[in-house]
Amino acid sequence: MKQFLSFAAAGVMSVAFGVAAQAETTVRVAYDADPVSLDPHEQLSGGTLQLSHMVFDPLVRWTQDLQFEARLAESWEQIDELTTRFHLRDGVQFHSGNALTAADVDWTFDRLKASADFKGIFAPFTDVKVIDENTFDLITSEPYPLVLHTATYIFPMDSAYYSGTTADGKDKAELVKHGDSFASRNVSGTGPYVVSEREQGVKVVFDRFGDYWDTDSDGNVDKIVLTPIKEDPTRVAALLSGDVDFIAPVPPTDLKRLDADENTSLITMPGTRIITFQMNQNRVEAFKDARVRKAIDFAVNNEAIVKKIMRGFGTVGAQASPAGYLGYDESLTPRFDLDQAKALMAEAGYADGFSITMMAPNNRYVNDDKIAQAVASMLSKINIKVDLQTMPKAQYWPKFDERAADMMMIGWHADTEDSANFHQFLSACPDEATGNGQYNSGAYCNAEADALMAASNSETDIEKRSNMLRQLEGILYNEAAFIPLHWQNLAWGARKGVHAEKIVNALNFPYFGDLVVE
Repeated sequence: MKQFLSFAAAGVMSVAFGVAAQAETTVRVAYDADPVSLDPHEQLSGGTLQLSHMVFDPLVRWTQDLQFEARLAESWEQIDELTTRFHLRDGVQFHSGNALTAADVDWTFDRLKASADFKGIFAPFTDVKVIDENTFDLITSEPYPLVLHTATYIFPMDSAYYSGTTADGKDKAELVKHGDSFASRNVSGTGPYVVSEREQGVKVVFDRFGDYWDTDSDGNVDKIVLTPIKEDPTRVAALLSGDVDFIAPVPPTDLKRLDADENTSLITMPGTRIITFQMNQNRVEAFKDARVRKAIDFAVNNEAIVKKIMRGFGTVGAQASPAGYLGYDESLTPRFDLDQAKALMAEAGYADGFSITMMAPNNRYVNDDKIAQAVASMLSKINIKVDLQTMPKAQYWPKFDERAADMMMIGWHADTEDSANFHQFLSACPDEATGNGQYNSGAYCNAEADALMAASNSETDIEKRSNMLRQLEGILYNEAAFIPLHWQNLAWGARKGVHAEKIVNALNFPYFGDLVVE
């Protein structure tokens, strides 16, 4: 049975196709926030990618042990040093009933290249060449070692569904960041769930797609009801009382409590998302001086933040790359030293300090608002007076894009599980044309660092590439390009019988389509 559902209430617009006739197993999920949009290309964020794995499918996805798993692409092979050929599965349908073809991948690729947030990831790629309905070539401008890594970010869209115009004459394919568009309110993917109801900030309902291609999956959940619960204690209480079945994140203060509860399961995993602050050199003249940036880094006690605020549930960081990444350099260590910080401020001519504004989200990262408050307090020790404002992520990201404060918090998990990705988005010279520096609110720019990133992206020798990326991390450390705090560990809570341990991963994109509930 296919049906079209429309909700007339203000702020609610969704579509559902091929919904299972009757939901038998429902899982109630509580996140700290809901997705800000249904458009998979509007914002490069964890929330967007979590949604994409529910209502779309990637060509390839990561396994729990960070290997590649075939999804919409059932196989691939290297044709030459610039060309990788992919073969799509037969018989895959979109929620609308349209068949998936290579033309949809081509259409999606063009849209990704036009996305302000995603085009940086796809900068090394020049074209998708359609061979036949189920075959296409993904072509790079130079030899590129991260083709499959990047393929995990290609979630083919239903080109026929998103083509044409709306009743008011707007292009259905229009990509509007933080705006109202057809794609931000309507969705047709190939994924295990369709969006059957959505009210921003209140609830999103997902129903199992009756014609889902992956019939080998053991997943048996027919309906997922996602409710955003911003407050940590309320979210935890909802799980303990049985009002919800799965929560994320679990705050560090409640890890022991959930672990001890006989009706819940606590799932934890080391994380690779670095939490940072950026210093906007276009807004504050002092931030152009590396001595001032270093003084701020020396003034921030990373270890105290992890110990007292994160309750040890994090790894103190001094660089973007976590251990295990090619660019990780164990010689780069946290450098808290208040005397050194004061000396650097004086040397730079700012012994008396100055005033700045700071913004951070209060429901995006674990204890983000408490971390921001701690950093603001620490900066007061070197006479930097901070006017701090925190807000929900739905309001924060537009402010971040506006570069609306002098210091802004940003966390980042490398999209390609690779060191170069951190620099490409967080500290590369901002370039609207290429998408580099898209999330560099500090306006930091170093041509040598950018050259190392570019060279590493065409180097297939692992040892040479690792040396380049470690050298890049050293430049950023020596210039205090940003303030690294810690890598955020991951924690989820689930009702006993909800086998979430099999669907979570270090990327924090749970594969709900495979969820088994007893």
